[in-house]
Amino acid sequence: MARLLADRPADTLTIGDMARQLGHSHGAVRNAALTLVRRGEADQSGTGQPEFRANAKTVAAAQAAVISPPGTHAPRAQAATARTAAPAAAAPRQTGPIRRAGGQLYHPRELADLPDVEALNRLRDADVPVLLYGPPGTGKTSLVEAAFPDLLTVAGDGDTTVGDLIGEYTQADGGGYVFQYGPLVTAMTEGRALLIDDATLISPKVLAALYPAMDGRRQIQVKAHKGETIKAEPGFYVVAGHNPGVHGAVLTEALSSRFSVQIQIGTDYDLALALKIDARVVRVARHLSRQVDLGELGWAPQLRELLSYQKTEAVLGTNAALANLVGIAPLEDRDAVADAVIKAVGVKKIAPLTLGKQLPASAARKPPGSTVSAHRGRSR
Repeated sequence: MARLLADRPADTLTIGDMARQLGHSHGAVRNAALTLVRRGEADQSGTGQPEFRANAKTVAAAQAAVISPPGTHAPRAQAATARTAAPAAAAPRQTGPIRRAGGQLYHPRELADLPDVEALNRLRDADVPVLLYGPPGTGKTSLVEAAFPDLLTVAGDGDTTVGDLIGEYTQADGGGYVFQYGPLVTAMTEGRALLIDDATLISPKVLAALYPAMDGRRQIQVKAHKGETIKAEPGFYVVAGHNPGVHGAVLTEALSSRFSVQIQIGTDYDLALALKIDARVVRVARHLSRQVDLGELGWAPQLRELLSYQKTEAVLGTNAALANLVGIAPLEDRDAVADAVIKAVGVKKIAPLTLGKQLPASAARKPPGSTVSAHRGRSR
């Protein structure tokens, strides 16, 4: 990548330009180009599709070999032309923690006798769209981010428009208007993965704009931009997230039928213990989760809430973290959550985290959690 840019110092190249000359997938080329930009070894520009150009450091970068993370340069183009081929049995199994784009670690779980990230990559190579469903906070987005380093994400809600997916005109600095392509167009033209998060909160009329890109046509028409036709490059892939039971979430037949594989995602409470979250709180979460499964309760802490508990405890102490855990529960489930926490931790009473009386200006600060006596059997 650096050598290509260095050999053409006067040219500004798009992802498509470089992918065609290098013979790699758009997603792999984009990852390499953005890596060079982050390292200061290339410049990026462009108000629509990104463009890249060599700078003073590009020549030096071209002379140094860089080993990319596993999966960054997956042979998407080859897979797209041989979708009926059986997956290679010798493919590397990513069982250890994977660092996501934001720096957080993802711990793979088993799916169909494979690490989940590997299973998703095989489904992508076979062009089989996936719908992940489960309560909020169970790690659906984290899994997709770990599996696909080239991921683009649309955060869906009731206000999501067709323009949010495909693009719309925006005012430029000079006062005129330019068409800014949306994440769907970018993913299609660069051969990248696209996550439609909370897809079932988006209006079915808006989602209909996505469907032609997912079926045999693999193209869309951008009516707002001169009726331009956008064709999907090899590697383009759609995965969606769905939170059943969330107010306003509707899984229509049209949406469901587009996703051949649908995977339920729940919280891995054993992972919570491995991450050294208070075992008593994990036990409470397991108990509440069983009640949810039985239809006796509507809410239980998932991994997101347990990680939040751990961080709050480290900053404000155990009492405050427990009170906050109760306070974030839906009002109709709050008493049941409080009772479960009381039984597990051994405190007499617990209520949502609330401001108390005003402190005098001269009051000495006490260390967080200094009054707690029930944390893991010792005082703080």
